[in-house]
Amino acid sequence: MFVGFGTTVNIATIIVGSSLGVLVGARMSLRTRTLITEALGLITLLGAVSALAPMWGERFISSLPKGWPMLAILGSLLIGGLIGSALNLESKLDSLGESLRKKFRAHEESTFVEGFVSASLLFAIGPLAILGSISDGMSTGIDQLLLKSSLDFFAAMAFAASLGWGVAASAIPVGIYQGVWTLIGLGLGNILSGYQVDAMTITGGLMLVCIGLRLLKIKDIAVGNLLPALFIAPVLVLALNSFL
Repeated sequence: MFVGFGTTVNIATIIVGSSLGVLVGARMSLRTRTLITEALGLITLLGAVSALAPMWGERFISSLPKGWPMLAILGSLLIGGLIGSALNLESKLDSLGESLRKKFRAHEESTFVEGFVSASLLFAIGPLAILGSISDGMSTGIDQLLLKSSLDFFAAMAFAASLGWGVAASAIPVGIYQGVWTLIGLGLGNILSGYQVDAMTITGGLMLVCIGLRLLKIKDIAVGNLLPALFIAPVLVLALNSFL
């Protein structure tokens, strides 16, 4: 298995899902789509449990002062959330999507363009694309990208059923976007200690919980605003390990 394998699988699932969507997706009922979304929400929560496991691992616990492991993650989320809220990241992600829609005039052009723009936004702009690609680059596993691939597969089917082959073309910007994050992860993997990687993984696991709750329509949490916590976590645990 090579670095970038997760993104390669993701690209393949988007293309295959789009192809099936064009061929048979139109026959999928709304009830079936809802059921699939709920099942994926449960699987996302299961993936979150796996990502949270290092929280109780000896490597992470022993690297921090007694009583600080959970506080370190809490501090990362709070600081990261404050930064994300101040930068209004969630709204900016939404605004970026709207700007691209207007720029490409998707509502006036063919369904190919609309499918390409809409699917690109859906598949590329999201926490899983970043979390999974960084994890792939750091060689800590591709579980998150495999989860994203399953989500994208069914989403591609649903989109392609009405918007056509433009959805398959969205695999190109997705590959470029996630490739960049994979390279960033590759660099981080060379400079971060194991417990710092654990901190990022645990923080990302909590974001997966947020995504699962969103898919299950339980709670719509602004995950985009929490993204800076991924970069705060390794810095904060390093400070705690060095000075306390």
